[in-house]
Amino acid sequence: MHLTYSLLSAGADLAGGEPLFLAQPRSLPEVIDGLRLWIMGILAAVATLFLVVGGLRYILAGGDPAQVEMAKGNLKSALLGYALAVLAPVVLSILQSIVGS
Repeated sequence: MHLTYSLLSAGADLAGGEPLFLAQPRSLPEVIDGLRLWIMGILAAVATLFLVVGGLRYILAGGDPAQVEMAKGNLKSALLGYALAVLAPVVLSILQSIVGS
């Protein structure tokens, strides 16, 4: 009995306090909003990683043209990642309007 209760409480939904497998399904707009936040967060994190790596490569290049070009490529990738993170809500709102919710 104690094991069953601990398994049920381990899967409890934080908002409602009921287990996740008994929770009501979410609506499509809620799912799309959740996806938007996850996509923006992941893109921003990866872009920040590329920005840091590119900046370090640029600083440590020491005048080596090949290293400078690699650093510039990383910085361009970071800018692309930030642009995609900004555009993620727009793309998902278009998707939401196509689906019809």
